[in-house]
Amino acid sequence: MKPGDTPDNSQRRTDIASLFLDRLGDQKLGLRTRDAQWTWDEVVREAARRGALGKTLLTDGPKHIGVLLDNVPEFAFWLGGAALTGATIVGINPTRDDVTMAEEIAHTDCQIIVTDTAGAERVRALDTPANVLNVDDPAYLQSLPEDVDPRELDAGSGDLGGSLYLLLFTSGTTGRSKAVICTQRRLAMVAYAAIDKFGHVPDDVDYCCMPMFHGNALMALWFPALANGATICQTPKFSASGFLSDIRFFDATFFTYVGKAIAHILATPQAADDADNTLARGFGTEASPEDQARFAERFGAVLSEGYGSSEGGVMAEKVDDAPEGALGRPLPGVAIVDPETKEDRAVARLDANGLVLNAEEAIGEMVDKYASAKFEGYYKNEAADAERLRGGWYWSGDLGYIDEAGFLYFAGRRGDWVRVDSENTSTLVTERVLRRHPKVLAAAAYGEPDPRSGDMLMAAIEVADPAGFDAAEFAEFVNAQADLGRKGAPRLVRVSAALPMTGSNKVIKTQLRDEGWDTHERILQWVGRAPVTYREFDAQARAELVGEFDTHNRSRLLRQTT
Repeated sequence: MKPGDTPDNSQRRTDIASLFLDRLGDQKLGLRTRDAQWTWDEVVREAARRGALGKTLLTDGPKHIGVLLDNVPEFAFWLGGAALTGATIVGINPTRDDVTMAEEIAHTDCQIIVTDTAGAERVRALDTPANVLNVDDPAYLQSLPEDVDPRELDAGSGDLGGSLYLLLFTSGTTGRSKAVICTQRRLAMVAYAAIDKFGHVPDDVDYCCMPMFHGNALMALWFPALANGATICQTPKFSASGFLSDIRFFDATFFTYVGKAIAHILATPQAADDADNTLARGFGTEASPEDQARFAERFGAVLSEGYGSSEGGVMAEKVDDAPEGALGRPLPGVAIVDPETKEDRAVARLDANGLVLNAEEAIGEMVDKYASAKFEGYYKNEAADAERLRGGWYWSGDLGYIDEAGFLYFAGRRGDWVRVDSENTSTLVTERVLRRHPKVLAAAAYGEPDPRSGDMLMAAIEVADPAGFDAAEFAEFVNAQADLGRKGAPRLVRVSAALPMTGSNKVIKTQLRDEGWDTHERILQWVGRAPVTYREFDAQARAELVGEFDTHNRSRLLRQTT
């Protein structure tokens, strides 16, 4: 394949190593930062130097290389080096606490940790046996071999498609993180699928602002750009205030996002010339339809939302006539199933506002009965593998429903299913509605124990000024939302200046759920019946709620208030 060509079906590679070798000799700009740039040919040759160094340091056993870096060129070069030598990259999340980070490094058998000065100090304090390479140390650059021929590394010996290439940890927002196995073959397939789905072309300039230890940046941007020879522009970390400046500096045409990134970009001061930029499109998850529309109007770029996971589950085909909020048409074999009975759920009936009228009968777990999802397993976690693949079906762990027109919708993670007043409720509906409020940057909804039975719905919202947030106006907003049923209105609302987040901009619900109302942050409580009204959840209100637990159900675990 010639440099700059868009691959057709006959030219498509089956491993990431071959994608890198296809860029050898390509003098087109491949990688840019604010301070430096490399042609694709130079990227491949720098990658080969890292691969050769890794080969000299890796001993018997799993050839696993942990990378604890921001989105810097060294991360990209080690991605290439591992591909060319058949080694494995383990993306290490810097937002993990020390105990969790040490456990994940040990669990994934990292022999080498590539990091910077701050990361090196932290890793060494964890007392891990891994060999630490500090990319800021002049001795590191001196240790890199010169004039390495990329074709003479392991990539030249044959197809590396089946080799373990990445271990990607799940976000851990609703449960414990697991290391997802990704082979070179699967990621090559993902790259071509993204090219087809999002219309990537060699002339694209892709802005990589999401963390490279996460699947979004790699699967939806980095590998597709590698496959068609587009230019990748990296920024060390996502910055809402620096977003538009970066887009203009790089003349970027495409970017990816996760979590609350879009809400934070939209919260930056607006200018009359915001649409004066080269950006054409973006792809990600968790931007509300309202935020997608606001982004397109303000910046002139169209956002595409999609369902995806590190595990590789693909549930729907995007079609032009899909209603707002729908994932598309379910692929053959995809169904909505009751996880207990394994029977298909009923078709969802929606009202004029899109509210599911028969949620109890319609919402269930999304499964692929043909097991066509390219799930390759979790690293050293047979129990989790068995949970994901049961009875020949791929169980996504996510909730969904299919409407009368046959469109598939995402309804939240399975852990987001709460039981309010004897009815199951998906917290995703509540989150989507709360994010519409003009002052809400991020929202999470989750179940807390109800003193009588089941759960009471609690929400946490992030706003710029928690103390000045108007409870009465917020109650009016909640009451005015036609697509929020009464059971979807939160009983308690935590008002925060900064919700706990993963390194990929996702709210950590497990922490919020554990803390409940045991927080020094402001909390509002819904009092009385409809319409919704909120009061301050002060010491007296806390005592009353604890008293409800004591009165109605002494056997339940009572929370200790501050």
